[in-house]
Order: sequence, then C-alpha cells, then structure tokens
Amino acid sequence: MSFLFPSASRRLVAALVVLVFGGMLTTAAHGQVAQSSALFLRIEPDSRAAGMGNAGVATADNANAMFWNPAGLGFQESSQAGLTHANWLPEFNANLFYEYLVGTYHVDGVGTFGGNVQYLNLGETEIRDAQGNQLGVANSYQLATAVSYGRTVSERLSLGTSLRFVYSKLTSGAREGTGEGNASTVATDISALYRSAPFSLGGADATFSTGLNISNLGGTLNFNSNSPSKDPIPASFRFGPALTVDFDEFNSLTFATDFSKSLVSTDRKTIVQNGDTTQAQIGKSGFEALFDSWGSARGQVGPDGEASSLSLIQQFTVGTGVEYWYDDLFALRTGYYYEHPDNGDRQFITFGAGLRYNIVGVDVSYLYTSEDNSPLANTLRFSLLFNFQ
Repeated sequence: MSFLFPSASRRLVAALVVLVFGGMLTTAAHGQVAQSSALFLRIEPDSRAAGMGNAGVATADNANAMFWNPAGLGFQESSQAGLTHANWLPEFNANLFYEYLVGTYHVDGVGTFGGNVQYLNLGETEIRDAQGNQLGVANSYQLATAVSYGRTVSERLSLGTSLRFVYSKLTSGAREGTGEGNASTVATDISALYRSAPFSLGGADATFSTGLNISNLGGTLNFNSNSPSKDPIPASFRFGPALTVDFDEFNSLTFATDFSKSLVSTDRKTIVQNGDTTQAQIGKSGFEALFDSWGSARGQVGPDGEASSLSLIQQFTVGTGVEYWYDDLFALRTGYYYEHPDNGDRQFITFGAGLRYNIVGVDVSYLYTSEDNSPLANTLRFSLLFNFQ
C-alpha cells in the first residue's frame, strides 16, 4: 500500500501520519512520565466492545477476550474463530488499515487456548538524506502475535494469561547511521474474571461480573542500534464491572464500565559519546513500570510551556456502555469514552450493532467525535465471529 499523495509531499505526509498515530491513538501517554511505542497494541479489535465505549474487561465472553481479558477464555466451552477489519485514521485518507485474526480451542478438563495476530499497515515511507536525495522506500507496519490460555479455578473465578511477540518496522534503516529502523520484544498479560451466580433484580434474572487485566508487561524497543534510547511498550492496567439483566427469554441488557491506566515509566540518562553530551530516554520494562507509574504524573504541556500535574484519578480513562440483545439474534450498542483534558482529551461516543445466525456472528461499530478534525472521527470496525460448538 502507498499513500495517495503527490510524490513531492508523500514522504512528509507519511511521517506526519506516523507521528500523529503515535500521539493521538493513545494520548494517555502524555499523562505519564514517558511515552511508549508500538501503540497499535492499544487498538481495540473487537467491534462489540468498541461499540460499548471500549468496555470489555468484564464482558469477555468470546474469542476476543484475548485482548480485553484472557481469563474470559476459561468460561468458554466452544471453539471460535474471528477477524476484524478497520480503515484506520480515516480522516487522513492515507490508506492505513488494521487487521486482527483470532481463534480459540477448548479442551475439556484443561481449559481454553487461543491465538491472535494484530497487523497495522502504515503504508510506504520515502527515506531521504539531508540533501533530499532518495535512499529508498520502506514498507512500514507493526505486527504482534500472541498465544493465550484461560482456565476456571472455581465455579465463579477464572484466571488467564497471554504471551505476545511484538515487531515494529518503521523504516528500512537505509539511511546511514540511523540503525535498523525496526525493533521487537515480548510481553505478557495477567488477568482474572469473576462471575456471580444468577440473582433476582426487580423481578428479572441478573448476573454480575468484574474483571482485571494487566496487559503488555514486557521489554522495551530499540529502533536505533547506535543509540542507547529504549522505548517502553504500552503496558496498561484495566479493571471494571458489568451487569446483565435478562428481562425474559427474549430481551436482555448489559451495562459495562472499564477503567484503564497506562503503565509507562522511563529514566532519562546523560550519555557522553565522542565528547558530545546527549539525553537518552531509557524505557523501563512493564514489570518495573507496574510499580513505578503510580502517583502524580506530568500532563500535557500548555501554552505557557509548563506541564500540568495529574493526580492518580486524572490518569485513568473511563469507557462505559450498554448492550441490548433480542433473542440472542440481534444487538444494539452505545457507549461513551472519556479521557481527562490534561491526559490526552480523547472524548467520543460509540455506536454498534450485532447479528448472530447459526454459527456466524457479524458486528460493526462506529466512533463519533464532536471535533470533526479528530483523527479518530468516523472510525468504522467490522468483525466476523464463527462459533463452533
């Protein structure tokens, strides 16, 4: 794929898209001491949860549980396969696209295993030297593959984990002295999911669930072998509840809310090379950041050049949504996502719908922002899910 822009400006647009992608996709990183790389790991692949304001940690009941909460696999007794497609950052009209392939397999008495592939195409990037001479063209993309496992440890509690390989290729490294232009690392998830026994609520049957997922705990990425700088990957802490009310055999409502926080931390070190002094950002691994990224943090830099101070509460993002099902055949969804203005200021409304027939499920979600120039405006996701009993 290549960007659909004139040749003279294509390299500039490509660079801007990559930078904006890094800044807008997960602008919560501004609320932390450091910024992270491989931000495509935070793209929500599930059109169902995406239609509910990105709330899915407690409703993880299909193959996409591997993203929201791998522990949700433990309660599943069928094998599934699914895929999601999205034209990413459609407002740029740059032909970026995101693909997600997922599958699970249940083994009686052992648990449920799963695997998935995430792929984000970033198009072609022209590489030029300081004089403007073209050195080559790089096909930029980001890729992650993961295996997951979930198992119930009691009738109401399930635990899960994932192991993930992350690879990011931004340039070809053709420019002398810039290093390889790509990097890789590994990461893991740790998760739990609790589901209550059915209980009566206003004359209807209801169930309550709550989930926790600490995701992308792992190493760092070094895109330049000639530099000591290392970028952390976007580890995150997510938890939340969900309540499902079955009014009768045909009608049900689910209310879900997710709270999430970025777990990113770095050290800045002074490096002396060939008599020159530079500042290098050394990203901490996800396991270190799990303990170092709490407390107050630095927010976005304002017009006065000063960074605001963010309390722990302000660093959390909130996604909340509702889902209506009729006869387990047709679903309508909506939700709202909020991020503090000093922590990225992503705020949008989501809508979605789903259809189930036989073994096939189709879901679609749409993201609406009040700002027409938002890179995330008008984002559509389409998902297919096949359920093999």
